[in-house]
Amino acid sequence: MAAAARTATEADLLQTPRDGYKYELVDGEIRVSPAGSRHGAVCLALGARILAHVRQRSLGHVFDSSTGFRMPGGNVRSPDVGFVARGRLEGERAPDGFCPVPPDLAIEVLSPEDRTRAVLDKVGEYLQAGVSEVWVIDPRRRAAVLHRSLTDVRSIGSDDALEGAILPGFSCRLAEILD
Repeated sequence: MAAAARTATEADLLQTPRDGYKYELVDGEIRVSPAGSRHGAVCLALGARILAHVRQRSLGHVFDSSTGFRMPGGNVRSPDVGFVARGRLEGERAPDGFCPVPPDLAIEVLSPEDRTRAVLDKVGEYLQAGVSEVWVIDPRRRAAVLHRSLTDVRSIGSDDALEGAILPGFSCRLAEILD
């Protein structure tokens, strides 16, 4: 008789190594997303611009990929860049543990190893959890896709601007963060 598979927990996720990989808790499994240096550079370039914009306007909180967000279904997701609007976190402070609310904006920067199905599953989960916008950036194709729902989807080319309703006044040409 085969032993039952053990379901991973948030405690297990907290014990993952700090080795430069992004770990998430998905359907009771710890999943790892390897990323390369270009991925990190794009994440930082975009995250820095968003952080400056958000701080200047006191819009809320910006998080990097080391932040886990609790999803309503029990998963803990870690977008490459996450934004939570002002007023959604208790005391307007980032908690010590996983973020108790899904982000308002989740940004995923694709790595060469990312599988399309896994990315689409993640986008769907974010939207189902109430995330207002999900940006998926593909550095190799020099393109992005902005999702506001499963049917409200907009493609963005490298000369187009990344901008969305969730970050009033924010605009950045995609090419600026890819170069």
